[in-house]
Amino acid sequence: MPLADFLKVLDEEITPHVNPREVLIILSGGEVLMREDLEQAGMEITRRGYPWGMVSNGLALTEERLARLVKAGMKSLSISLDGFEEEHNYVRGNRQSFARAAAAVRAASRHPELAFDVVTCVTPALIPRLEAFKEWLIGAGVGEWRIFSIFPAGRAKTDRTLQLSAEELKEVLEFIRRTRKEGRINLSYACEGFLGKYETEVRDHFYQCAAGVSVASIRVDGSISGCTSIRANYHQGNIYKDRFWEVWQERFTPFRDRSWAKAGRCAACAMWRYCQGGGMHLRDEEGQLMYCHYEKLNQALIK
Repeated sequence: MPLADFLKVLDEEITPHVNPREVLIILSGGEVLMREDLEQAGMEITRRGYPWGMVSNGLALTEERLARLVKAGMKSLSISLDGFEEEHNYVRGNRQSFARAAAAVRAASRHPELAFDVVTCVTPALIPRLEAFKEWLIGAGVGEWRIFSIFPAGRAKTDRTLQLSAEELKEVLEFIRRTRKEGRINLSYACEGFLGKYETEVRDHFYQCAAGVSVASIRVDGSISGCTSIRANYHQGNIYKDRFWEVWQERFTPFRDRSWAKAGRCAACAMWRYCQGGGMHLRDEEGQLMYCHYEKLNQALIK
């Protein structure tokens, strides 16, 4: 998408309706550093009064480019680091990925003006090394850390080594709970699903899927949806044929009224009032839930 097309939507269809200082714009991908005009985009967004940040795999985030992005007004940064070299490179499929991402993490830690965190997709191979990885992050100057599990879509649908068992998910949550009590690094579980008894113990807030409620996205092809984590073919309009603000106001009902999701395995669940059917990114092409954290945790308790 040409930058001018995004800025036109921002100027004509978003800014008239909001206070820019209260809307955070996140640039993500794919890999956002592939854009050669990223610094220009940041400066234009900053000039319009919006805070902005980005999510990156860190592969191309050199100290020099990081400095340019901060100068362009970048306020927040998330870097994906999925463990030590062996675990991270297996997930990322690139032998250079860990070294470069680790260097990017260290560089970002030297910018106290940034709201910076590390995001980790935990695999079974990392679990025995979580304590050591925590110490590595603290030593690298990281103060904020988020953990995800990998749900069964894409490559993870067939690669079982990427998916946590019920017991492993529980072990990860217990690790998060212990780490939060230590107070040496602010660790939380991501906004993926309802966690039963672990709610409020492994996050700073009670579970909610914010997609389409307080979050909207414009994809690289112009598609308008609730969150970039949702499958790419699920969208409610396109900036090249629709007005963004009209889509936000009128077409996001599936995100804001989740009664349609109270079906299948969710139909009789006693936790529906808290969960509302889980994260929208966990729904498949037919709208069926691919992964239920609460169900998986109950499996661990039964065993």
